[in-house]
Formats: sequence, C-alpha cells, structure tokens
Amino acid sequence: MQGVQSFDSLYSHGFVRVAAAVPHLRPAEPAFNVERTLELAGRASENDAALVVFPELGLSAYAIDDLLHQHAVTDAVLEGLGQIVEASRELLPVVIVGAPLWAEGGLFNCAVVIHRGRVLGVTPKSYLPDYKEYYEERQFRAAREAIRDELTLLGQTVPFGANVLFAAADVPNFVIHAEVCEDVWTPIPPSSYGAMAGATVLANLSASNITIGKADFRRTLCMAQSARTISAYIYTAAGQGESTTDLAWDGQALICENGDLVTEAARFSAEEQVLYADIDLERIVSDRGMTNSYGDSILDQRERLKTFRTVKFDVSTGDTPQPLRRRIERFPYVPADPVTRSERCEEVYNIQVHGLETRLRATGIEKVVIGVSGGLDSTHALIVVARAMDRLGLPRANVLAYTMPGFATSDHTKGNAWKLMEALGVTAREIDIRPSALQMLEDLDHPYSDGEKQYDITFENVQAGERTSHLFRLANHLGGLVIGTGDLSELALGWATYGVGDQMSHYAVNASVPKSLIGFMLRWAIDTAQFSADVSAVLQSVLDTEISPELIPGDGDKPTADSESKVGPYELQDFFLFYILRFGYRPSKVAFLAEHAWGDVDRGPWSDLIPPDRRNAYSRAEIKHWLGVFLFRFFQLSQFKRTAIPNAPKVGSGGSLSPRGDWRAPSDASAQVWLDELRRNVPD
Repeated sequence: MQGVQSFDSLYSHGFVRVAAAVPHLRPAEPAFNVERTLELAGRASENDAALVVFPELGLSAYAIDDLLHQHAVTDAVLEGLGQIVEASRELLPVVIVGAPLWAEGGLFNCAVVIHRGRVLGVTPKSYLPDYKEYYEERQFRAAREAIRDELTLLGQTVPFGANVLFAAADVPNFVIHAEVCEDVWTPIPPSSYGAMAGATVLANLSASNITIGKADFRRTLCMAQSARTISAYIYTAAGQGESTTDLAWDGQALICENGDLVTEAARFSAEEQVLYADIDLERIVSDRGMTNSYGDSILDQRERLKTFRTVKFDVSTGDTPQPLRRRIERFPYVPADPVTRSERCEEVYNIQVHGLETRLRATGIEKVVIGVSGGLDSTHALIVVARAMDRLGLPRANVLAYTMPGFATSDHTKGNAWKLMEALGVTAREIDIRPSALQMLEDLDHPYSDGEKQYDITFENVQAGERTSHLFRLANHLGGLVIGTGDLSELALGWATYGVGDQMSHYAVNASVPKSLIGFMLRWAIDTAQFSADVSAVLQSVLDTEISPELIPGDGDKPTADSESKVGPYELQDFFLFYILRFGYRPSKVAFLAEHAWGDVDRGPWSDLIPPDRRNAYSRAEIKHWLGVFLFRFFQLSQFKRTAIPNAPKVGSGGSLSPRGDWRAPSDASAQVWLDELRRNVPD
C-alpha cells in the first residue's frame, strides 16, 4: 500500500479505522454545533481514524422545523461549514457532517463530505418521511428532485447526488457512500446501490428520535443492511441538545461489519462520544468476490450503477505504527461469549448427530464400527455415535467400538478408551494390532523386525494402516459402517495416514470440526451433563491428556513425541486455517492478526482488546515459524489426502476441506508464493 511501510500498522493489512460521533448540540445555533463538531473531529484525527461521521443536520440541529427556512440559520450553517472545511486541512479523517443546504431554489437535507480543505461532494437525502411525527417534506426537497448533478458550495463546484462514491487512492478498497436517516428504512436503500457500485463503507447520518423498542429495530436494520450489502455500516443519531418539544433523543451510534455488530455507543449518555472501529476491508472484498449472487445483482442493476461517480482522495496515514483496536479472538471457530459458545457447541453436536443419523437411515445399516484410542477425536466421535443411536431408537450395543493398542499405546489412553466404552454402554472390544503390524514389518524387511529401533514413517503408518484395515474388515464381517474420527485440523495439516489409514472411513463425523473446537465440545458435554457422571469423568481425563498419535515408543508408559511438537500448536494452526480458508488472507496479514491475538505484547491503553488468557503466548518468531509450517503442509504437502476424503457434514462457514464443498485445489501445487510473501513481509 502506498505510503505505509510498517508491519505494525493496521493500514498495512487491509484495515481502516472509522468513527461515529455523537456531539452535544443546540437548536439553531450553528456556531456552537460547529465548535462541538470540530472538537470531536479532532479527537478522531488524534486516534488515527480515516473517517468520522456526524448526525443528520448536526450543524443546525434536526428538530427545529420551520426555523430551517430562516436564512439567518442557513447562512450561519454555511459560515460554519466553511470553518470545518478550513480546519479539515490539519485533520486526518474524512469528515461527514449533516447540513441544510439551498440548491436550485429549494432546501436539501444533506451529508457533506469534507477532507483536507475541500468539499469532496454532497449527498442529499433521498427519502423524506412525512408521516407520524415527521414533516420533512414541509422543509426539504428529495434527491430525485434535483435537476443538476453538481452544486456550487463555498466557491467550489462539487458532485451533488445520491450516486457519488468517495474512494481513497492510497488505502485499497476504502470506498465510502453516504445516506441520510430514513434512506435505510426503505425497501431498497440508496446505500444498496452504493455498495453494488463499489462502496465498502456505508455511512448513515441520522437524527431519529427514540421511542420504546426503536433502538433494537434500528440496530437490527443496520446489521441487516450491512449483511445484505456485505459492507461496513456506520450509523450515528442525534443525542443531547436536540429539541424535546415533542420528541426525545438517545444518541444511538453503532458500527457493523458484514452483519456483525462491531461496537455500539452508550445511549442517553450525558457525555459526547466518539465510537471507533477498525474495519476489515479485505474481509468485505473477499466475501463479495466469493458470493456470485452479489455479482449477479450488480449485473442486474448495471444501468443504474453506471451513473455513479467517484471522487478520489488520499488518506495519507503515514508509516508510523498504528496498532489494531479490534478484538481478534484466539479461537475463531469458538465464540468467546459463554452463552453463544454453548449454543454453538450444541448446534455443531446436533449437525454431526443428525448427519450420521440420516446416513444410517439412508443405507438401512443399523451398526457402526469405530476405533477408540482414548484421545480427543475418537472420544468426541464416540459420543456423537452414541447419541445418534439414541435418536434412531437403536441400542447402544449396536456401536461396535474397538480399542487397538500398538507399539506405543499408553496404559492411560487405553484405560480411558475402556472406561468410556463401558460408561456409554457400547459393545467394547480390544484387538492388539502388534502381531499383525509386526508381520507386515517382517514382510517389508523393515529393520524394526530385526530388533532395530528405527521409528520412521513406515513404522508409524503400518500401525495406522493395520487399525483401519481391521475396522473395514470388521464392518464387512459384522454388517456395520466405519466411522471416521479425524478432524479438520489434521486434514489441513495432512496429519493422517492416507488410504488404508485414519484418512479413510465410510462416514467421517469430525471432518469439518477443528481440534480446538472439539476440545470445547467435550467441555460443553461435561458442563451441560449430556451424559452420565461416569462419562463426564472420562471426558475430563481425555481433555487433560497430551495430544499424541502414540505411534513411537518412548521411556516407560509415555510415547516419545506429541503431535504439536511436529505440526505446531493446534490452537495456533486452527487460527491460521480459519483466516486462510475463510477469507484467503495473505500470510503477512494472518501473522499480524495472530500476533494481535496470541502475541505476548503490550498494546498500552488498548490492551483490553487483547484476549485476557495469557497462559499461552507466542513471539513473532514462533508465529512466523509455525505459519510457515502450516503453509507448506496445507498448500503443498496434503491436498491429495483431502481430494479423496469420505463424506462428512459441514458444520461452519469456515470449516470444510471437502473437494465437494468449500475447498477445491490441485494436489500438485507449490506453497512457494505463500512462503515468499511470509518471509518478505513479516519482519523477524
């Protein structure tokens, strides 16, 4: 990006800081209103905002009725507008203020867009409410009544109309469209066309008096418009100081992104407020690009969209570090809010159970075969299978569960496998795979068969293959369906044995569930008492056990290596997976986000935006290293395994690597372009 060099600046990674201001005002006192506007615009500038939006008719006040036709008032507004334009030369953000302006012999309710000493353009209100407490048609003309598409204002000729975009030349994808209050309440708001024409940030200057229940409706309306247009939506309404002759005002301000409420100001505040949000412009552009119906809508409206004009400007944010003021959750697949997290876990669990239930009904098969290691994934898969049997009205004895100890299986995990199978009441069996594995190693003339401690990939895969081979032949013999237990994280990293191994099954219940979420799922099952106390006790023991494939013998009862020492911390790899799979972000941005979420760094007054759990923290060097491991394994090493995965239910928007779903890629691609970007743009 032009003019920005610092890795530590949000503007280097596709973000833009925007602000919504709620100033105090006085009816028909433009001088006071201008003073308060400039004070809050200054605050926004000091906080590195690129845009600040003020309420509707904020320079005159909204609820002054026929005083709007008094030229003394509108002349004072013009004088104040000139002061704002002049003062904006020293301010960073684009400033959008609300003002009544005369044009073509009539008065228009306008959003005036100002930046660095010039008026970029003026957007008049398109829809004038004239019902209930509103009588705007008494004072104003609507945008459609304007004859010309330009306006002479303060000696400048500027674009005038609802079809004007304001695009930053030096901040990619930062394109603004403005509308005024009632516009968003209509069936097709002007901002819908603005978004289709290319605007990523939609600003609504509102007055909007408060009545019971209206705040909830406005919030829903803004979130829905943000979701529908795949955009950021900034809304700010009049607060303290508006006339209360017949109305009251709550100063509601909020900022949304892609349907999510990012932040909201306190309503009925006695203090003036400036609300900030760091908007992820690349997320918006990525989602629009992947949503073909969005493109189809643009095509359908192409004649109208061709009429839009674009005004360019330079934000000129500089190259100094500007830390991100946005909470980046450490576990993007897991909601931070406990209530939402519980709902999410229940939803995922039901999707998995329902998927298996439907598959069993469709095949007419009433038995399932599953390997149970005592580890995280097979434990979760087993409780999913047990619940599916309950829903089908079949006995849990129809779950044919096998624990299959190998050369490095610990007594602890095998003990947990047996305890869980017995507590759930499934049919439990044990098959020692060491004799058959040793026979294969002898057939291969592998050094281990001669007593050498050669623990290579063949040694590991022979064990994994023997387990899977037994499960499939048991399914043939007993009339069952083999249930896969491998998770999304393992598929992403290629941490699975291909073919006759844990990569294959008849139906895989965990394939779109990341390992970090599976851990939370087990905690949810315990907390909500989904099963008996005996089952919950085993689930807790599994959660407390180090993640390991248990394929290489060590000293005593402990295998030599855990999985995370080889492929990286799953909590970090799941973080990388989400942002690369869901949004296609470049590695440097993923590293920037990871450092914000997982880095053990001090962000001064904004440290409250860092997740509070510091038990695990990673340096930039560690993040860069493990991201490099992820990129190589994901893009270059493992795609052939994912191309051939069995059926599995998708559970989340960023969580499927099925070639029939979210992810289709060549098996022979190189990871070089991603690794080069990481090395080039992430400093050591």
